[in-house]
Amino acid sequence: MRVAVHYHASAEGAVQTAAEIDASGGEGWTVAADLRDPNAAAPLMQAVVDRFGALDVLVNSAAIMLRTPLESVTPHDWDEMFAINLRAPFFCARAAAHIMGERGGVIINIADLAGLETWPAYIPHGITKAGVLQMTRAMARALAPSIRVNAIAPGAVLLPESWGTDDAEHLARTTPLKRLGSPADVVQAVIYLLQADYVTGETIVVDGGRHIR
Repeated sequence: MRVAVHYHASAEGAVQTAAEIDASGGEGWTVAADLRDPNAAAPLMQAVVDRFGALDVLVNSAAIMLRTPLESVTPHDWDEMFAINLRAPFFCARAAAHIMGERGGVIINIADLAGLETWPAYIPHGITKAGVLQMTRAMARALAPSIRVNAIAPGAVLLPESWGTDDAEHLARTTPLKRLGSPADVVQAVIYLLQADYVTGETIVVDGGRHIR
């Protein structure tokens, strides 16, 4: 595939990702935008069309995750998380849908297990991800039949850099499959949803069974 790799502050990582796409036989291209600005979504989608001539797939994965125990939540934290985690994917999806039109396409929203569980130290984050799940269902209905919209809710597939070995081992022990996941586990779910022509409005939980523990 030809892939536009969006970034805001992580230019180095975006360039590396695009290079890996090129090396695998695809075509990668990086494009910058600050998705805290709701007006950035439409120009971002148009830039992809200008570069590649079409837009077939949108994967909404930009997000921030802040540890915010109840008493520590500030209005700024709240607004930042909602701007990036929920408002940005909504306006990106709407802008992409305008381009995809009747020709059709696929939108995949990367949510989080936090949208299905209650994490006391991450309440605003969990609320935003629950919103992504509801947005997925509503947009799937609004954009059918030409555009399919689904979500993936990953569990422990990439731990924060500040977490240590003890944290990782605890997560593995308390996961039914007794291991942590990997980005490849999420990629497999993305590929399935790209190919599953009769699936829309669904959320695939990729968490090793943590939500049933």
